[in-house]
Amino acid sequence: MQAMPGRPNGWWISPAIPTIANGALALLWVFSALGGWGDAAFCGDDDAHDPSCGTAFEDAVLFSIPVTLLATALAVAAWAMPAVRHNAGRLDALLTVAAIVWVLAEGVLFVGGYLAQP
Repeated sequence: MQAMPGRPNGWWISPAIPTIANGALALLWVFSALGGWGDAAFCGDDDAHDPSCGTAFEDAVLFSIPVTLLATALAVAAWAMPAVRHNAGRLDALLTVAAIVWVLAEGVLFVGGYLAQP
């Protein structure tokens, strides 16, 4: 197997894979935080909905917003900065860090929702 330029170990993974992962994690956060999935999961649906839990879950959403902004900035910077975009290792690293930050944002929602439960 021939080593790919910019890849020290010769492995090559398309940058589309971590980009799609970032998009999927962002979509999951949107549905969980803004689409009502998280509120329904932690605070109940319709008649069983606990309003105080819903308010506390909204606080968790607010705490997770700065984390999502960081994740978004990292993913956009990975593609917008030519020095990163043209270096496969840097692009992989930045997209991977962005995905990890998205997971952290989901974690903030999960912990906040767990703590919000009655």
